[in-house]
Amino acid sequence: MVTVATQEAKQAYFAKMRRKNYLASLRLEGFDVSDQKVANKLSTKADVIAAHMRKASA
Repeated sequence: MVTVATQEAKQAYFAKMRRKNYLASLRLEGFDVSDQKVANKLSTKADVIAAHMRKASA
């Protein structure tokens, strides 16, 4: 039986793989990374913009 992946499932899979590859790349470059240290605190676009605005006004 062949299952058909939805667009959301594909996006989630590729986001997971992109993050995994990014962490592997950091490890290869010699950075000390773990999943706990690299937890994504800024999960939405609005959070990222707000963080940059706070940094720019400081």
